[in-house]
Parts: sequence; C-alpha cells; structure tokens
Amino acid sequence: MTTYVHSDLDVSAAKVVASGQALYPAEARTSAATAIALHPNTSPMSEADRAKILENPGFGQYFSDNVVRARWNKAQGWTAGELISSATSSGGFGMNALHYGQSIFEGLKAYRHEDGSIYTFRPEANALRFQRSATRLALPPVPTDLFIGAIEALVSQDQAWVPNDPDKSLYLRPLEFGSENALGVRPSLEVTYVLMACPVGAYFPQGVKPVSVWLSDDYVRAAPGGTGEAKCAGNYAASLVAQAEATENGCDQVVWIDANERKYIEEMGGMNMFFVYGSGNSARLVTPKLTGTLLPGVTRDSILTLARDLGYEVEEGTISVEQWREGCASGEITETFACGTAAVITPVGRVDSKNSGAWTIADGGSGDVTMKLRAALVDIQTGRAPDTHNWLHRLV
Repeated sequence: MTTYVHSDLDVSAAKVVASGQALYPAEARTSAATAIALHPNTSPMSEADRAKILENPGFGQYFSDNVVRARWNKAQGWTAGELISSATSSGGFGMNALHYGQSIFEGLKAYRHEDGSIYTFRPEANALRFQRSATRLALPPVPTDLFIGAIEALVSQDQAWVPNDPDKSLYLRPLEFGSENALGVRPSLEVTYVLMACPVGAYFPQGVKPVSVWLSDDYVRAAPGGTGEAKCAGNYAASLVAQAEATENGCDQVVWIDANERKYIEEMGGMNMFFVYGSGNSARLVTPKLTGTLLPGVTRDSILTLARDLGYEVEEGTISVEQWREGCASGEITETFACGTAAVITPVGRVDSKNSGAWTIADGGSGDVTMKLRAALVDIQTGRAPDTHNWLHRLV
C-alpha cells in the first residue's frame, strides 16, 4: 500500500489517526482492497450529446457517466470501491446525513494537457484534508489509497469527459456521508463514500474580473472549537443566508470576519483571502493565519509556495477590517484576491458593508501580482510550466 504524505500543509496525518482512534479501531479505518471494481454504465451518453455539453458545461450542471462508490460499516470497515453508473442511488430519507449533517466533501480537478495526458493536482493533500474533516464530523477517515484510487479509476473510465480546452477541466467531487437509515443522534453505523465528476468552465462566468464583496456583520461562518477547518456540508448551508444578503446589497460574494472580536478578516465565501502590500518585486503578501476557524486550502498552500518562488515576501497573520479599509485608502494595500479550487484566483475590486462603510481596492482589482500568481499556478496545473514541486499526479 502506498503512503501519501505532504508536509507543506498545516495538517498532520498523525493527528488524524490519533484523534480517530476512539471512534474507529484500526481494522475499521483501513480499506479492504486498493483495486476499484469496474461496473460502468452500460448506456453512456452519446458522443454527440456529450460534445454539446462540453461546448458550454457551466459549473456543476452535468455529470459524467459513472461514479465511484465505497461503503463502510463498523463491523467490516471499508469495502472495496466500485465504479458504477451515476444513475445508481443509495440511502433513504431517514439517513443520518439528511437529519444530523454527517456529510463532508472535497473538490479537485482533472486537467487535459496538450499531449492528451490527464493529470490532477495534489490529490494527496485533498485526501489528508478529507481525513481531517471526517475526524471532526465523527466519520471514518477514507484511506488515501482508496481516495486516489477512486480518482484514477473514474477519470480513466470517463476520460472522454475531460475537456480539451485548457480553460476547462473535469471537476471531481469526493463526498462522504452517514447513510444509515436511523434517527438516533449518534455517529452513523453505515457510511457511504462517492466520487462524482462533472466538466466545468469558469466558476465565475464573467471570467477573471474583480468581484465585489459584502462584509457580514450579522452572521458568523465559524467559531473556535467549531467546524471551520472542516469541509463539511453544514458550513456551506449556514453561509447561504449571508450570501443572499450580499446579493441583495449588490455584491458578488460575502466576506466573513472572526466570531470573537468581530474585526478580523477570515474568508470570502468558501475561499481563502490574500492581501498585497506594495507592488512589483517588492510586494508583500498577507493571508489570514490558520486558527482552526479557517479552511486550510490546498490552493492557499500552493500560492504561499509559488509566491516565495517568485521572490515575494509572504506572511500568515491577521488583518482587521479597519486595516483593510485604511490600507486601501492610503494605497498601502494594492491588491486583494481570494483563492480556491473552483475559481483558482479571483481578484476583489470593491468592498461594501452595513457598519464599516464601502471602499475600492487601490487598482480596482486588476493587479499584476494577483494575475502573475494565477498564471503561475494554472500553468503548472495545465502542463504549460515545469512542475518543480511534484504536485501533478498523472491519471491517464
């Protein structure tokens, strides 16, 4: 069995294992087999219909022909994964995830390179974060070999769904949830793991353009001791009302501030944030430090590394709403951007709020540092630049 470790992320495989010991003994936390059994869809979509979808896939609207599913129960642990038709469903209306929210997910992409080969980006980092999320939600951590093996099997089978356009990709959505049909308030005794895929274009249809953001004064994304660093469904459900408020106020996205002092910037929607001080080679980047209330983004971690490669000074610290506003007014803060798997890097151009006023970013959001970092990351993912950090994992 291959062991995947990535020391750059602020995550620890040892902590994952140790914290899951009480709930899940060793025999219940390992996979029964590394091979994925293939039972593909016998009636896949026609080539013509698929080609029509790939012309304009949108984001998350269409799914490929198959999914990979694996099951877990307390007596037997993880079963071997199986690739099955995406039309197959499981679970019932009484299942744990629907009532008590035992549900986590991940997001990563498969990219077709110019020579036709297909790669994904840092899957072992996503696997490790998925394991941490599982532990926080009292779910059995999915073994890394099963997590990556499912990706290899699904993309190999559904490789025709990976777009040829370098601006598009196949989005991969690992999902784990409590699937026991029982209404008792306790960790589910049955768990299902599913990997699904859908072709995607740009997350923001308008392209890489500055977004406007709304500072949420009334709602909190996460509090110390909560589930902020887990990628769980409940975090996103709780964010929707604040996102609706942002939309009502003419903004594209919501920005969260901390729960304790209600003054420090944390995230934009489900994305990590960066603030650029200065310009050119002397620019300095500041990103909110991981305090347990922020999601440890794989894209965030990659940008920290790439920024250092490009000669920028990088700091993980704190920045208050007041510091952001005054920094933009003085010109000290020249750029602001958010980052995540789906959107990669998105510049921020305008800020609005109920209690803190409104302001614009010094350059209107179209910053050189932002776009230079975005290009550096995307070029590695799509094979247009050397992968000096060994982040790419070949699938086909």
